[in-house]
Amino acid sequence: MKNNMSKLYNLYKNVIIYDLIKKFNYKSIMQVPKIIKIVLSVSLNSFDLLKNRINDVKLNLKLISGQLPIIINSKKSISSFKIRKNNPIGCKVTLRKKLMWFFLDKLIFIVIPRIRDFRGISKKSLDKYGNLNIGIKEHIIFPEINYEKTKYIHGMNISIIIKNKNIDESIFLLNCFSFPFKN
Repeated sequence: MKNNMSKLYNLYKNVIIYDLIKKFNYKSIMQVPKIIKIVLSVSLNSFDLLKNRINDVKLNLKLISGQLPIIINSKKSISSFKIRKNNPIGCKVTLRKKLMWFFLDKLIFIVIPRIRDFRGISKKSLDKYGNLNIGIKEHIIFPEINYEKTKYIHGMNISIIIKNKNIDESIFLLNCFSFPFKN
């Protein structure tokens, strides 16, 4: 089982859990913070609602995540945004377990270093629950995307959902994974 798991998962199971227990004085291993899921989402504006554009975004998300994304439809009509009810407005993928760990490994060590003029992720990217939200301007930084075949460049949001008690636990957990935070 360990051979086909991510290096980060093995690091988490063998080292980070015990570091967290030592730092925060947990009584049980069940109190240790852990990453529950990673959600990748792409929203489209009214000009992007062409059928082939949505299919391109869906294909790109599938290549990036290794899992088939779902199309999100609008729940109500909003005339100022030129959106009608049940029109597609985006795509999303929720990664859990093995795919989540492989994506996190790729994100930290391959994708983030490819971001142009990157100075680190702000700690303000953490919400009040300790979940990390990262906005990426260009999806072409992922190695699976072939730049020559790409017609449209779009951004995406990456949400890393962490089960914890406070933000300090999330920051310590992400620092243990070598997440590149700003000082």
